[in-house]
Amino acid sequence: MSPVMSSSSAIPAELFGYKVVERIGEGAASVVYAVMDPKSRQVMALKHVIRRSDKDQRFIDQVEQEHKVGSKLDHVNIRGIKRFMKNNKFMFGATLDAALLMELVDASTLEGPFRPSGAQIGHYFAQAARALTHMHERGFVHADMKPSNMMVCEDGTVKVIDLGQACVVGTVKKRVQGTPGYIAPEQAQRREITPVTDVYNFGATLYWVLMRDEIPCILPSGSSRVSRTGDPSTLKLPKPLHEQDPRVPAEFSDLVMQCIHMDPGARIQSMQLVADRLDVIAANCRRTGAGRELEGRMGVGSAPDRAYDSEPSRGS
Repeated sequence: MSPVMSSSSAIPAELFGYKVVERIGEGAASVVYAVMDPKSRQVMALKHVIRRSDKDQRFIDQVEQEHKVGSKLDHVNIRGIKRFMKNNKFMFGATLDAALLMELVDASTLEGPFRPSGAQIGHYFAQAARALTHMHERGFVHADMKPSNMMVCEDGTVKVIDLGQACVVGTVKKRVQGTPGYIAPEQAQRREITPVTDVYNFGATLYWVLMRDEIPCILPSGSSRVSRTGDPSTLKLPKPLHEQDPRVPAEFSDLVMQCIHMDPGARIQSMQLVADRLDVIAANCRRTGAGRELEGRMGVGSAPDRAYDSEPSRGS
């Protein structure tokens, strides 16, 4: 069944039997709508992907993967995944479009112009670290942590979103997948994806929120090529954060530097340990006022929000 269109051709009136309320966002190849169940009147989010060419099949596959992973998770800090739906051409034809029904989250992402205080950052990231701990315990890696995939509700609850790149622990992907500016060396070089891959992505995200700049990495934002032969250990790491900006508490600086080692074995090995450290940092910031000067509204720096999803190079 094709989408029922409203008078504005840009917004369908109905998708997969759900009434479209409004368009609320978009991704690299998807549009997210607020929709209402006509029976229960419940309002939810629906991510919609249309297959316009053979190349779009990968995006439909990602939405289906997001359902496969998300349906096995149950954590207050991970957006709930409810249902996967698709339309096929005739009985056994190619998929025309697909949709993912999700929990509606009324919140802002951490890539916005408001810079949180040290205590707030510690509180937000501790929640995200626990969400990732839950994923790892269930056998999955998020593999695409970045500021735009952390949403903060008005009550301070964090929701980790977008499981389109998520995979089983130990996966070696056929393509380079991740987001420039946050991608771990093992992702860029198509090696095994493990929980410490999330540790790197998480550390890179924390770095950006604290510094409003991205860390030097193997695939910087704006780059379209990845070095598969270069040694990532030769990449120059940044100076400790508190040396670059005295407003950043040294505890944050130490944690970030321990997360972003090029060598996966040299990183902090557990997101639970990261969460525990962040609880302590948040408490210290509240007690001492450290990091209070970070808070405020400001212009944003470089915050790449488009995932990188390359075809494998020849011979790789």
